[in-house]
Amino acid sequence: MSSGFNAKSFLKTVTSAPGVYRMYDIRQQVIYVGKAKDLKKRLSSYFRSNIPSVKTQALVSHIDHIDVTVTHSETDALLLENDYIKQYMPKYNVLLRDDKSYPYILLSGHKHPRLAYHRGPKREKGHYFGPYPNGGAVRESLHLMQKLFPIRQCDDLYYKSRSRPCLQYQLDRCSAPCVGIVSDKEYSEQVKLAGLFLSGKDKQVISQLVAKMETAAVEMEYEQAAQYRDQITALRRVAEQQEVSNHKGDMDVIGVNYASGIACFHLLFIRDGKIFGSRSYYPSVPAETDIEEVLSSFLAQFYLNADIQRTIPKEVILSHSFDGITELEASIEQALDKKFELKTNVRGDRANFLRLAITNASNAVATRLSHKNTVEQRFQLLEEALELNEPIKRMECFDISHTMGESTVASCVVFN
Repeated sequence: MSSGFNAKSFLKTVTSAPGVYRMYDIRQQVIYVGKAKDLKKRLSSYFRSNIPSVKTQALVSHIDHIDVTVTHSETDALLLENDYIKQYMPKYNVLLRDDKSYPYILLSGHKHPRLAYHRGPKREKGHYFGPYPNGGAVRESLHLMQKLFPIRQCDDLYYKSRSRPCLQYQLDRCSAPCVGIVSDKEYSEQVKLAGLFLSGKDKQVISQLVAKMETAAVEMEYEQAAQYRDQITALRRVAEQQEVSNHKGDMDVIGVNYASGIACFHLLFIRDGKIFGSRSYYPSVPAETDIEEVLSSFLAQFYLNADIQRTIPKEVILSHSFDGITELEASIEQALDKKFELKTNVRGDRANFLRLAITNASNAVATRLSHKNTVEQRFQLLEEALELNEPIKRMECFDISHTMGESTVASCVVFN
């Protein structure tokens, strides 16, 4: 324990109410933020004579002083802890860096609506579909939509300047509303069908197109009927390729793997029984942190981050259980003001999704560890080549460039 901090006298002043505590080092930097249902009991556990955790021993040795904030409930403490972690980014906390806004597909509110990639505040009028797990998923979806629905994806400046159809029309990927080739009514119908498809109602879209195809055939508009037929075929092919579950609800499925100080949380976003997307998260984990703290910290930071535009389902499937999972579930549910369940023992489709998430998390950690080992091997080989007697601790790399012998510039990159 660092000199200058008297644990006994400090603990005499601590209340047994719920709250949040911040631990500072001698440089007045916040090194750890924690919450507790009983502050006195929780803080006393740090200063026992036999602390089994190596991480806790290291943390306690750097404490200069501790600030305590009392809250009205355990849920308030959870929310305040989450705010403090984002504000101070303490070195001994598990940190989830998920500060990117999630992308959407926008179906604009123009006379001839366009499909577009959108990220950030929803300023433009129209319907937003998502959020998607990453930008690649949005681009893949937009590429697919071009094949299924002849709706424009060009920006407004390009759309207004057209005097003849562009290449997308020639490829049958746009019906060219910019030059009036398609009627407003027909274009509007395709826009409605695209909206239904993006909402996951592909069966309804197919049934409507079948009705339109039959009507066109009866009226002997065979070319139009053939177009509807091709569109139906493409939609059915897409529907068959998507992995569908018998369970039609929404849920997040989280596979966890934690080895050699590297943690991966692989999330499958299940919407309407389909894998809507997936994403891997690698929180910053201090050395010797136990799995229970990694799990609880990730879940709290991920589902209580109000800055992220993300839809949160009622059900979350988790590959590992931990002490305090019921209390965390109740606190998140109260904070979100909606039903929220954390489940670990599942069967059927949920178990299949969970196995897939665990497999991806395990592969991700193995890949990272392999890369880390490869880097260490390279250092060892360099030390052998240079015949060094001790490990490399600092490396400086210089590069000099010039233009025909003039305007010389030097750069130096330092690795510690």
